[in-house]
Amino acid sequence: MRLKLYRAADTAEAMAQVRAELGADALILSSRRVQGGVEVTAALEPDDDPVAPPAPDPHRMAAFAWHGVPAGLVRRLEAGPLPFALSATLRFEKLALRDSAPPLLVIGPPGAGKTLTVARLAARLVMAGAAPLVITADGQRAGAPEQLAAFTRLLDLQLLVASTPASLARALARREGGAPVLIDSPGTDPFDPAQRDEIAALAGSAGAKLAVVLPAGLDVGEATDLAGAYAACGARLLAATRLDLARRIGAVLAAGGAGLALAEAGIGPGAADGLVPMTPDLLATRLMRVPQLPAARTGARPI
Repeated sequence: MRLKLYRAADTAEAMAQVRAELGADALILSSRRVQGGVEVTAALEPDDDPVAPPAPDPHRMAAFAWHGVPAGLVRRLEAGPLPFALSATLRFEKLALRDSAPPLLVIGPPGAGKTLTVARLAARLVMAGAAPLVITADGQRAGAPEQLAAFTRLLDLQLLVASTPASLARALARREGGAPVLIDSPGTDPFDPAQRDEIAALAGSAGAKLAVVLPAGLDVGEATDLAGAYAACGARLLAATRLDLARRIGAVLAAGGAGLALAEAGIGPGAADGLVPMTPDLLATRLMRVPQLPAARTGARPI
């Protein structure tokens, strides 16, 4: 057995080191937090010295069942430190919001939280010293531009309205110095060919990267279908909203398993601190936090 100790700033970086040196068949034997990051012990078994995989953790299996994690993912997450199992099974990706990065077009079904997600990302950039260009392409929903404008005024940013591919291209011409660009969009049905074409036209005119916003508490099957349909439109990133409200979050893993990289997590109501990068550690902690259900009341009902 070949053993190796890895130190990294976070779980995702440590997992990348393990994969690069030991490959996808490496076993994670232990992990612990140390000053400055994490420390991981990994092993690789020679082909002629097979070992039985570790037995599944019953508590983890019960948590997965409660959350409704798809069976195909459960089999890949049942053993080893959960953050590393998640890193090996799903893709986690940070949003590219640096200067000169492609514009980020935020898409999703109606009511998913797209506008608030754009506002939160804009607040993050402003707090980091950047001045993003914020555009809304949502000219369909009554009051949509006004809602986002209320946030941009607080951030001392100008909001541009561009509801067609041609007007969006003109709005992007006002980008200065490679500033980050955030584009809100109308709610769409990715199963409707006409609405898929609208997404493609907006993305094409902006040269944008697509991020899907989905609520964490969706039905697992619905989340799988939606994520797959948006991935077919060219989306590669997921912002999961309402993790603070959803009791069961199997939909987040289902969306990740359907082809979207997990990028952002909505964890609270605040515009400045309610959205954080999705990490394997955050998702593992949330998965294992199974609330206690209230005990059923007994006794006769009053007449």
